[in-house]
Amino acid sequence: VQLVESGGGLVQPGGSLRLSCEVSGNISSVNDMAWFRRYPGKRREFVASITRGLMTNYADSVKGRFTISRDNAKNTIVLQMNSLKTEDTAEYFCYGEIMVTWSTGGDYWGQGTQVTVSS
Repeated sequence: VQLVESGGGLVQPGGSLRLSCEVSGNISSVNDMAWFRRYPGKRREFVASITRGLMTNYADSVKGRFTISRDNAKNTIVLQMNSLKTEDTAEYFCYGEIMVTWSTGGDYWGQGTQVTVSS
């Protein structure tokens, strides 16, 4: 099972970026998925999540600016980030609660993608 992220990069304050994460491998189903971020020397912190039923939740710091979406058929999630601020600069990680068989599963993480907001 792999979670493959894409879409990070450098953007100016006020700009937008779109992160994608695709689950690949032999799996049975994907439950909750989410994005986390990590500042240098800090632990990962929650950014946004989405259930299989498309219910979403956001950290207060990104509400109104970030939107998480999901395509269950493609096992893909997207984080649309608008009105980016310098404090959004971090490494972003995709997370998935994945069932490998109907009874066996676990928590999986992507490798991380860097987002840098700077003028």
